[in-house]
Amino acid sequence: MSDAIQPDFSTFSFPLSFSDLWSFPSQIASIVRQNHILVYGLAATIASVFAARYFTSPWRKLPPGPRGLPLLGNALSLREAQWLTFMEWKKKYGDVVYITALGQPIVILNTQKAASDLLDRRAGIYSDRPNNIVAANILCGGMAIVFQSYGSLWRRMRKATHEGLNRGVTEPFQPAQLAEAVILALGMLSQPAAWDNHLRRASSSMVMSVTYDTAPIEDEDDPSVKGVNDFTAEITRAALPGAHLVEVFTWMKFAKWKRDAEESHVRFSQVCEGLYNRVGADLANGIDRPCLSASLIKESERNQLSVRENAWLAAIMYIAGSETTSAALAWWTLGVVMYPETQKRAQAELDAVVGRERIPTFADLPHLPYLRAMVKEALRWRPLDPLGLPHRSTEDDWYEGMFIPKGTICIPHVWALNRDPALYGTDAHEFNPGRFIDEKGELWAGPADTKDEGHTTYGFGRRVCAGKHIANNSLFIDIAMVLWACNLEPAKDACGNPIPIDVDGWVDHGLVVRPVPFKCSITPRFQEAPGILASERELAGGHRK
Repeated sequence: MSDAIQPDFSTFSFPLSFSDLWSFPSQIASIVRQNHILVYGLAATIASVFAARYFTSPWRKLPPGPRGLPLLGNALSLREAQWLTFMEWKKKYGDVVYITALGQPIVILNTQKAASDLLDRRAGIYSDRPNNIVAANILCGGMAIVFQSYGSLWRRMRKATHEGLNRGVTEPFQPAQLAEAVILALGMLSQPAAWDNHLRRASSSMVMSVTYDTAPIEDEDDPSVKGVNDFTAEITRAALPGAHLVEVFTWMKFAKWKRDAEESHVRFSQVCEGLYNRVGADLANGIDRPCLSASLIKESERNQLSVRENAWLAAIMYIAGSETTSAALAWWTLGVVMYPETQKRAQAELDAVVGRERIPTFADLPHLPYLRAMVKEALRWRPLDPLGLPHRSTEDDWYEGMFIPKGTICIPHVWALNRDPALYGTDAHEFNPGRFIDEKGELWAGPADTKDEGHTTYGFGRRVCAGKHIANNSLFIDIAMVLWACNLEPAKDACGNPIPIDVDGWVDHGLVVRPVPFKCSITPRFQEAPGILASERELAGGHRK
């Protein structure tokens, strides 16, 4: 370095005195004047480094989205009916929307293509779940497969569940599902005002039978399921985004509610292990009937799952299946009441295939395409969880020129996906099972990337619903049985006028959304229907405990 540009610090003596400090700014200015080339060069270099980092930073390529507040981000926008807010953002920002909530990056996937491209085709890095302290870690003790991170335990549990509930093993469950459908139709005819309670009871009883080989449950408040149903409600409330501040402020872990949640976990562990061990005792006594718990017990060593892990896996399958099945049936009920032409078409198909001298069975399923289309449409028209269950990315990723950072929560916006006019037509907001019937009168599987389901309500990738085949069968036989035996119509007031129904309303139960309670009229379709159902109930009860 030449003498001309060497900084001159000779005027300073160390340690600096007060007078030196007082004159410090003028001394610095003098040094800058004497060595301006060096100073300007350093400043230019620093500016170039920061500019290069700015212009090459992947964070400048984030997907578009609404601007948030400092620190809070978009957290205040994530309130009730988030799916409707997301619909507005989709119109403004497009198929992939980026927001933050208290520093957490979130990507909203608004089309089936975007959701499938990431969550299906790149499942290796999009199969994780966001951390959930209350519902997953405390209430469920890390044992809930639906909330677990993408790790070894999840893989072992997923494998065991698939083997116990896949399409190839569903047939042995059909007699119990048929028996539940008969009881459901009888209950709706005998107590039509309590139709929603009958749906809840039937769903709980069916899933209990599939999971634990139990006899039909006559009452939703039966002690054998009440504890499980109460815990189900507790979990779904706790898993709702924003339900607990501890999900953001983790220092709150030592509050009183934590002890309450831990006590709930202990109580429910005893319940689910008791149900699971009862099946084990039956197996030891030579009683071996098809159910998920029996499958888990037989394969526990090969699957490398402990008694506790298997017991919780079975319980979570019940929790996941019971509320969702009854909610789907509730939305279907709303659909056929508000769109009576769909009910008439389904009943005409039943009369042509089944007739009125016997009940519909699973043997009729291949010959009832419109009834099967009703199952697809009920799940598409009003998805039970309009935002799906969130995924989390485990690596930095790029999608169509947009940067998705590691740790991003990815929300499959199921409401938007299932109502896309480009896929389902301009009447996508209407209840119309006919959209799944082709010109030959045969069942249409649905748009690409829906895995022949016709909708995305069952999820994506490696996190797709493991019990969907059981659910589809139950929905089919319940819908077929009710429409074979019953007419469902809007209820009328004392003057004979239809009582208004809030078709666009909803009740948010946490992870599951149900219709606003409404009244409907349920009457026998023909005089012999109740008697035939009663006879079938007696026959079905003979082979159950």
